[in-house]
Amino acid sequence: MRAVILAGGKGTRLAPYTTILPKPLMPIGDMPILEVLLRQMKRAGINHVVLTVGHLASLLRSYFGDGAQWKINITYSQEQIPLGTAGPIALVQGLNKTFLVTNGDVLTTLDIKKLVAFHKKKGGIATIAAHPRQVKIDLGVIQWDGNDRVSGYIEKPTNDYTVSMGMYIFEPRVLDYIPVGQYLDFPDLILNLIASGELVSGYTFDGYWMDLGRPDDYIQANQDFGNMKKQFLPGD
Repeated sequence: MRAVILAGGKGTRLAPYTTILPKPLMPIGDMPILEVLLRQMKRAGINHVVLTVGHLASLLRSYFGDGAQWKINITYSQEQIPLGTAGPIALVQGLNKTFLVTNGDVLTTLDIKKLVAFHKKKGGIATIAAHPRQVKIDLGVIQWDGNDRVSGYIEKPTNDYTVSMGMYIFEPRVLDYIPVGQYLDFPDLILNLIASGELVSGYTFDGYWMDLGRPDDYIQANQDFGNMKKQFLPGD
């Protein structure tokens, strides 16, 4: 099975660290976050990973090379212009079987084999790994009636959402919906699939997941990895 890891973004929310270091090379414990992903993929039976690169691509190539160190074949797909989160997939060659796509900065204990098995059972064109998330608003929220009249007041409400984990399983025909060389983000791709009558499934995972986009989340992820390393990388 092949995987595509999106590693070409500038990681602006983690600046200034990502000014000189691509986000997938940000250290988690004693290794880059992308190395954690590679080790997890190898254990799940993925033997070929394509890194879509752009920002500071030479550093990623220098560190990960051809993947021999992890006994996994790594190749690279270079973005010449920014193509969004989904656009780079159209440049990847050889995606003729079910494949995994993931952001290069995801820290999770999700079992990739179970995600793939769920996708195949559902039989759709795409499966999104999803995570329940509570968002607390640390302010009093005012409700309006539309005529400058206050109709309600909620003190520090908590809202429940199900969010994308930044991991997807796709069938090869998804490439029919991704124009080559054009900018496309995942929300637009998924909406296009749904509008075209395609089955898009969601795999809800309530275990550990952290997106390393913000400095606070990055600091927390480092602490969690130190405390839970065997859960992220059992047997390593």
